[in-house]
Amino acid sequence: MDRADEPMDSPTPWVRKHIRTYVDSGGTKGTTFYGVQSLLLTTRGRRSGQQRRTALYYGQDGDRYLVVASNGGAQSHPSWYLNLTAHPDVTVQVGPEVFAAVASTAEPADKPRLWQIMTGLYPTYDDYQRKARREIPLVILTPA
Repeated sequence: MDRADEPMDSPTPWVRKHIRTYVDSGGTKGTTFYGVQSLLLTTRGRRSGQQRRTALYYGQDGDRYLVVASNGGAQSHPSWYLNLTAHPDVTVQVGPEVFAAVASTAEPADKPRLWQIMTGLYPTYDDYQRKARREIPLVILTPA
């Protein structure tokens, strides 16, 4: 296997630990974090080409998965979001199921309804949006 095809886990220690629990258990552990359901998202680095994996809270809209590029309300988008805007073909793991998906940013007309789904699961996203001086993207992951 090419080194670029082996995912590099988040450099953030607590996220990396969460990912290891998720992966090492085959998706039977780590599927929730502080009571909120989580998935693993693998993107391709926009500059390096390296596969990069992170854990994110998710919601659902039919068969599509929703994630929020909040970066904790920081002023910049998270790297994983920048990566998927350059390379929208991603890999998602939800529990034991691993599948290819296509990522897209929610359109302005759709975002309010989808945002409500996500803030219903994790109300802190509203706090992050108030804190950020940017529009926080909501990402739709559509199974390929």
